[in-house]
Amino acid sequence: MAGGIGSRFWPMSKTSFPKQFLDILGTGETLIQMTYRRFLALCPKENIYVVTNDDYKSLVMEQLPEMKEGQVLCEPSRRNTAPCIAYAAYKIHFQNPNARMMIAPSDHLILKEKAFEDSMSLALEQADKGTLVTLGIKPSRPDTGYGYIQFVDEGDDKEVKKVKTFTEKPNLELAQTFLDSGDFYWNSGIFVSTTQTMINAFAEHLNEVHVLFEPKLKELNGPEEAETISDIYAVCANVSIDYGIMEKAKNVYVVLSDIGWSDLGTWGSLYTHLKLDENKNAKLGKNVRLYECSDTLVHSQKEKLMVLQGLDDYIVVDTKEALLVVKKSEEQKIKQFVTNLKAEGLDDFV
Repeated sequence: MAGGIGSRFWPMSKTSFPKQFLDILGTGETLIQMTYRRFLALCPKENIYVVTNDDYKSLVMEQLPEMKEGQVLCEPSRRNTAPCIAYAAYKIHFQNPNARMMIAPSDHLILKEKAFEDSMSLALEQADKGTLVTLGIKPSRPDTGYGYIQFVDEGDDKEVKKVKTFTEKPNLELAQTFLDSGDFYWNSGIFVSTTQTMINAFAEHLNEVHVLFEPKLKELNGPEEAETISDIYAVCANVSIDYGIMEKAKNVYVVLSDIGWSDLGTWGSLYTHLKLDENKNAKLGKNVRLYECSDTLVHSQKEKLMVLQGLDDYIVVDTKEALLVVKKSEEQKIKQFVTNLKAEGLDDFV
């Protein structure tokens, strides 16, 4: 899934060039390239599909040159994750009714790649039993931006558990309760199932989406695909897979995983995965110099010399077109800053 904008990663991530196409970590690989390479260990390259926005098709083809044009599925508008997943599931199911799906965002960080492969192999085995499977991550803080999975702790399998409840984005008080209980994991947003199981889930829990896609299986694999998907998206609901299916389905299992995962949703989440100096500062940039600074993240895309003094708990991001300086503890305001800039007609900067 590669159609998001990543506005909380502004000013690096922009509508015209969102974060999945950026080398956020300075490794020489963009996030979507890292994700593609990660799945090559689990899936033949001809079976990897990218679902993205029409606007980003050329970026996908440029950054993943091994992919054929037919493997890039283009959405005419953003309708959240449920229609995105439905598009791929129904299209692939027509080609192979016995297919299994591994569904992942293109912009997540996974540091323990061998552990990821092991967890996905377990998820595939469980999916063959006719269930929906997600990877669960042990929470380290009461984050309100994630879905939380409560599992039934019974049976001999220590890694694969039946999901009891699935709560999407709780408030802070509830998130703290989940963290304290010890039997809740974060939903990673990585799902595994057979295409048949996924289609059954849409039919049962999101029938308004199912009735749009199910009659059009043949058209989604023919020359009229673009016109067909345009007609479907024009009337399709804007709904996430979490709200639309995972919270309602009874056949959901979780693989308890330790894969070095982060959704890299914010600058603060990136900070937790970077090397820190003795004052807990993180620097991404060749010529960044900090004096009397602490708990601060500085990111520069250029070789410009940046000298900063006296900052505590700040995010500083310098790009060719914009400079952001914001309190790290208040980074949730970045999304509002972007909204304000758009309202002011400064779309070229966001």
